[in-house]
Amino acid sequence: MKPVKSSLILLFLIIAGGCSTLAGKEDTGVVIARRAQVRSSTAVVAADLKEVVRGDVLEVLDSTTVQDTGERWLRVRTRDAEATEGWIEARNVISQEMVDRSKLLSKDDEGVPAQASGQLRASTNIRFSPDRNGNDNILMKLESGARFDIIGWKRIPRPKSLETTESDDAPKSGAADTGSTSKRTRERDETKEPEEVNELWFKVRLPSSISPAPAGWVFGKQVELTVPSDIIFYRTGREFVAWQRLDGEEAEHSRSAPKDKDAAKEVRPGSWVILEKSSAGNTNGLDSPDFDRIYVLGYDKDRQEHYTAYRSHDLEGFLPLRIDRNGDTKIFTVRAHSDGQPKEVRFKAYINERGLLKVEALDELPRNVKAK
Repeated sequence: MKPVKSSLILLFLIIAGGCSTLAGKEDTGVVIARRAQVRSSTAVVAADLKEVVRGDVLEVLDSTTVQDTGERWLRVRTRDAEATEGWIEARNVISQEMVDRSKLLSKDDEGVPAQASGQLRASTNIRFSPDRNGNDNILMKLESGARFDIIGWKRIPRPKSLETTESDDAPKSGAADTGSTSKRTRERDETKEPEEVNELWFKVRLPSSISPAPAGWVFGKQVELTVPSDIIFYRTGREFVAWQRLDGEEAEHSRSAPKDKDAAKEVRPGSWVILEKSSAGNTNGLDSPDFDRIYVLGYDKDRQEHYTAYRSHDLEGFLPLRIDRNGDTKIFTVRAHSDGQPKEVRFKAYINERGLLKVEALDELPRNVKAK
């Protein structure tokens, strides 16, 4: 009986091992590459049978790993009239289950408007949760320069196991520094400020043009905010952390994504609600506010220039920023702390008889906030 029992155990392990692959666990996958080829085999000289594009759904039939390269391939069937069968590199496909998980994550913030926008500094992992301790929660990898809306953010303690890691991606290989370059590097490292004990993560909403999965988390150091070109030059010592148009016009993305520090969206001039944050004090603490000042910019179309319609004194404010744009009068809402308790504060924005934008608080402001 023992040999039979051992054979059954071995058979069970083989089946269980097969179920861990995409082909065994999922019968469908979704293309995440901009475009990819379904090929006749995994060989270098294989023929291209069918081009697929981002968002295409494929039936996954089998999988294999090429010994020479270590690349994993999937045998798939296209869902079209031709029903082409062939092989595609696994890195170009994610399971339907992962797409569905991302959709569930997106539903948590279904009614929340975009608070800001950003783009990736480098090719980076998008994750299901703000945690880079392992690979289990990786959704996919996005290319450098990919743009997205930022729905919110979260600060978490920096993992002790990653004390020397500065990104959510492995560094590119290259030659070691030598001579004076190495000396300069050592001098820079010696004077470098201590690492922050907490790290920032952004929850992002991904457009279908770059991902079939609509939402995920991105490590903050890999993101640069794309402050609109209309307002980027009005920063006065504080960073813009969130912004929304009061006139309701959508920002227009420039055709090319800038790579400098002040990457921006190209937009038409208009009126904005802006949330600012100072770099002074413990700005990266787990309980630190999302912003500490409200700044409203009006726009004079006749003079073609902006003006300050409202600026609050310092406060402890938290997202989300919401704007009700029904009619000519706009109501925007934020949360502020008063005596340590969260309080919703509403503001009315309207155009007066002189054609200028005015802002009034509809609720009693916290004691540490005074209208200016």
